[in-house]
Amino acid sequence: MLQTAYIREHKEVILNRFKKRNFEGKAIINQILKLDDDRKTTQQKLDSQLAEGNNLAKQIGQLFKEGKQEEANEIKEKTKALKESGNVLKEEQNKIGAELMNLLYQVPNVPNEIVPQGNSDEDNEVIFEQGEIPTLIDNAIPHWELAKKYDLIDFELGVKITGAGFPVYKGKVARLQRALISFFLDQAVEDGYEEVIPPLMINEASGYGTGQLPDKEGQMYHMHVDDLYMIPTAEVPITNMYRDVIMKESDFPIKNVGYTPCFRREAGSYGKDVRGLNRLHQFDKVEIVQIQHPEKSYETLDVMVEHVKGLLQKLELPYRVLKLCGGDLGFTSALTYDMEVYSAAQEKWLEVSSVSNFESFQANRLKCRYKDESGKTQLVHTLNGSALALPRILAALLENNQTDKGIKIPKVLIPYTGFDLIN
Repeated sequence: MLQTAYIREHKEVILNRFKKRNFEGKAIINQILKLDDDRKTTQQKLDSQLAEGNNLAKQIGQLFKEGKQEEANEIKEKTKALKESGNVLKEEQNKIGAELMNLLYQVPNVPNEIVPQGNSDEDNEVIFEQGEIPTLIDNAIPHWELAKKYDLIDFELGVKITGAGFPVYKGKVARLQRALISFFLDQAVEDGYEEVIPPLMINEASGYGTGQLPDKEGQMYHMHVDDLYMIPTAEVPITNMYRDVIMKESDFPIKNVGYTPCFRREAGSYGKDVRGLNRLHQFDKVEIVQIQHPEKSYETLDVMVEHVKGLLQKLELPYRVLKLCGGDLGFTSALTYDMEVYSAAQEKWLEVSSVSNFESFQANRLKCRYKDESGKTQLVHTLNGSALALPRILAALLENNQTDKGIKIPKVLIPYTGFDLIN
């Protein structure tokens, strides 16, 4: 959430940057500034009445001391009128505050100046590519057919138990899934991240804190009786660990990693691009989160991107890094890099990670702050990244490593799986 003071000071820059998102923000920004003016005017009236009330209270006390009870009672009537007027102003102030907050929740983050202009994922900018596209055997098949051939993943059984998008992993692929999770966690811990196991459900405050609410409300599973939401990613509960926290500059960087199942309704997702593991309602992911000093957050973003690149290199997967254009940028992000791996059997690139800098956008919602050297309270910057999301990584590993003898396991994972071939 943007700060009103920042909006007022940088209005033209913000509106210009919003063009990268194809977001016409002039009307709502002007509404926000008008409401902020109204809020300040109302507050000034309240402050003035409070000062007048305090002054009258002193007069009443003095008059009673002097035995001038009648005059004191006359002034007391004035204080009653002031109190009633003040209550009206407080109600007006609360109404203005609610309207202002509602509008601020509708405004996306300001894209970084290096975010490319664009309308959709077709306009994202490829900035790095590594690895050779594998040449598959003649009878190569996509992962959903491999799953049937080797009895690895039962999509139909998942439909029976829950519904589409909830597969059942079996045998060696279940162990491979567990191996990937352990490998990703171990790599993050080696890089200085502290492992946490957060809750899989969040309350409304947590959803608003990281920006899933109200923007992505329809994409989350909501338990109406308890008013709780299933997490769409570990980013949400991990980042909310620092909601309403004031830290010291010496605390930076704060680095956490967590593995969780993730739950997304994926409403409106249909067609051939969502077959098999390509798009699920429940999937596993290892997430890295950093809370950082504002002056170092973009340096940290680059480090986090390198961490994910290192994982893909060790898995021996061909991959590329994309800088997201404004039209494909998430609501809360100022700058995002996506990592994609190449699926040889499907002959296309699959997104497996997003690494983002939210700057102070989430921190302002979370009231996550630090005290600088002067003792002044400032907002932190928050960052997160998938390291990594498992379904499409698993799909690419199964497809790219299929041979006539079976599916080869990357060398780095063999100590975790205990086997080198699925057959």
